[in-house]
This record gives sequence, C-alpha cells and structure tokens, in this order.
Amino acid sequence: MGRGPGETPGYEVLWGEPVGSGQLAAAEEGYAECGPAERLLWERLSVFEGAFDRRAVEEVCGYGALAGADVGAVLDRLAPRALLPVDDLFDEEDGGPRHWMPHAVRAVGARRLTVRGDRWVVVLHHRRWCVKVARRAAEWWQRGRQLDARDLALRELPDLAAAMDPTTAPLAPGDEAGPALEIAVSLWFLWVACGRTTEGRTRLRHALALHQGPPPARALWLAAFLELEAGRPEDADPLLVQAWASAVRDGDERCLGLLAHLRGAIALYQGRTRAAADEFREALEQIGDVPEFGPTREACWASLALCYSRTDPEAAQEALDRLEQDGAGRRTWAGRDIYADAWADHARAELLAWDGVRDRAAEHARRALREHLRLGSAVGASCAAELLARIRLLDGRPDRAAHLLGAVDLLRTSAFDTSYRPARYCTAARDRGDVALRSLLDDPELRKAYEEGARIGLFALSRER
Repeated sequence: MGRGPGETPGYEVLWGEPVGSGQLAAAEEGYAECGPAERLLWERLSVFEGAFDRRAVEEVCGYGALAGADVGAVLDRLAPRALLPVDDLFDEEDGGPRHWMPHAVRAVGARRLTVRGDRWVVVLHHRRWCVKVARRAAEWWQRGRQLDARDLALRELPDLAAAMDPTTAPLAPGDEAGPALEIAVSLWFLWVACGRTTEGRTRLRHALALHQGPPPARALWLAAFLELEAGRPEDADPLLVQAWASAVRDGDERCLGLLAHLRGAIALYQGRTRAAADEFREALEQIGDVPEFGPTREACWASLALCYSRTDPEAAQEALDRLEQDGAGRRTWAGRDIYADAWADHARAELLAWDGVRDRAAEHARRALREHLRLGSAVGASCAAELLARIRLLDGRPDRAAHLLGAVDLLRTSAFDTSYRPARYCTAARDRGDVALRSLLDDPELRKAYEEGARIGLFALSRER
C-alpha cells in the first residue's frame, strides 16, 4: 500500500504491515549501535519495497555522503545487524546475494530518513533505478533471454510496482506519470506474454489517467493490446485510433508497425483471417530487424502462419519457413523467442493435423502448451490445450480430450473475469469439440471427465502422450 507526498511512515504500520513494539525496540537498539555510514545506508534502504542486491544498493543509495565505491563495504557491515538474506538463485551479473529489510527495521529507517529530510531524494533515485531495471528486462526479452527477463521483472516487481504509481513520489503525479508509463511499457511482455494481463491493465490505466498532455503512442498501443488480451477487442478500437494519431505525430515508425501487428491480432481474434494476414504483412515491413520492444519478427511470422493454418496450408508453411530464416539469423547473436516459437508450434500442429499426421501434430501441440505454461500465458495455453483436445478426439481418445477441456475451463475461470470471451479462432474448435464429446459420452460421464481434468491440471496433462 502506497503513501502520498508529505506523509511520514509511522511505527505502528508500515506499507500495510503491522509492526510490533518489541520488534521496533530491537530495531531502534540496533540502529543506535551503528556508525554514521551504516545509519545513513539503513535509512536509504528503507525505500526498497522488496529484496535488493549490491548493484541496486549502489545505484539507489551510493551518492553524497555514501560514495559508490564505499557502499558495498558499508552494506557488508550493516547486513548482520539489519538485513535478512534472501535464499534465491542469482549470478554475478545480477549483483550478487540479495537481502531483505524486515518491516520493523524499515519503519525505523523510514522514520529517520524523513526526519533527516532526505526521503524524497532517495525515492527519486529509487524510481530512476526502477526505470533502468525495466529497460534491462525489456532488452533481455528482445535479445532472446526471455525467461531471464521474466524472472528479473518478477523478482523486482514489488519495487517496479511502486515506481508505476505516480501518486507516491515526491514530484507531482503528472510529472511522475512519464517514468511510470515507461516502466509499464518496458514490461509489456510480462503483461501480455507472461499472463499478468489484469495487473498490467490496471497499472497502465492508472498511470495514463495521471499523465499530462498527449499520451505516448506506445503506452496507448499497450493499453489496446491489454484490452484484446482481456477479451475486449471492442475496447481496444478507440485506443488504436489514438495510438495511430500519436505515432504519426511523433514519427514513431516502430510503433506504427506494432499497431499493424495489433490490428492483425484483433482481426484474427474476430475470425477475419484475410484482413489479419494483410496487417501482419504490413507489420513485418515496419517493425525492423531488432525491435526495441513488442512482438518480434518471428512473432509476426507465427501470427501469419496461424492466419493460414486452417485455410491455406502452403501459405502457412511459407510463413513458418520465413520464421525459421529470421530465427536462424537472430540466434547467431541472441537466444530463442520462446513466445513466437510456442505459437509457431501451434500452427505446425494445425498443419500436421490437417495432413492426418496426428502423432507429430500432438507433439507440437504439447510443446506449444508446455511453453505457454512455462511463460505463464493463459491465452496461449488455453488455445494449445483445445487444439490438443481436438487431436485426441481424432485419435479416438475422448476421455483425454475431455480432461484437457476441463482443465482449460478451470484455467480461464481463474485467469479471467466473467466478461472474458475467447477468440473466435479458439471458440470454433472448442464448440466442435464439445459437440463431439456429447455425442460420445453421456452427461454424467462428460461432467465427471471435465472435473477430473480440472483436478489433474494442464501442467500434468501437457506431459501425457
């Protein structure tokens, strides 16, 4: 829970967490036993919402009386008195071991920092560090370190979330909305590809509401994308219009390409595959070889393959071949685009099922399901599981198909609100699957199979052959 400018953190409650008097007394005693440098670092560390490593401490706290070169040594002296080690994996690139400041310790530090009159200076240092972290995560995602990017964003999310709230910084909310939007847009992959749509939509809309002047085109693009991911394509349309006008005004060619991709995604969602294909081809002409953020060229080719996978197998295979060519060039200097590969596997499964090669089709569908689950994409996992269920029906295994569909129902119920509507691309296959199952199983059997699939879950079902 945040705090507005001018409010002093109290002893009784800190950021929504109760603090006991005994804990406070122990923290005060520890603070009194520290030297001047340790006290100052203690105070500055109180601005962190989550765990932190040495690099973060140097960037946020290492200025003025705490020169950057000395912060590490001060941190080593302070850690046994005031910090708890965080037992997670790290490498030296991430800044070494991580620490966490208990709430009572933070309360003491925050109160002293406010009394000293330095709180808002440190908060601004913290906000600018959060912008750098978000940029680094975005760069890792684009350069093929996608799981590392997701893990970095999730690990630092408590602090990034604070920085995405313009109302809890020292400057006016309108002044802080710009950095907040930049962080939200940099983390686009966390909201879209990794399944945190509702959270991203809420944070982005809050920052946009406080932004003064014309909203940035890229923020409007992301807002529209998140409406689509939430199953509300009609709410994306006015945002698309605003984003296009802003991108043209700013000469943002990259964003114009992203908007073409998004228009294609909306058309595919609505079942207008020819219009979708045209938009994806336009996107490929505009987004460039190494985009700063947003879906990559491989993702555009995978989307194009999906457009054709049920109507024009030759065109779909051509798109997949081009994806492999782009991907081969990318992987000479970067890693895999897991998100694009998952959707490409979905398209391959569609084509193989079309050709009657059901064993290989099932393997590609399972691979798509596993990768979407690994990233956290409920949309992608649901689509892949429904495709795998269709293949199971073709194999004469209705019980396995019903298990998968029951698990999909549970996933959608847990991941989306009641207003969510799946894409027409998915609902057509799902409707056929439900009809086929009702012709093979009576109502009690089908209901029992759906319930059993929900209990098993998609993670376990994705490993079944």
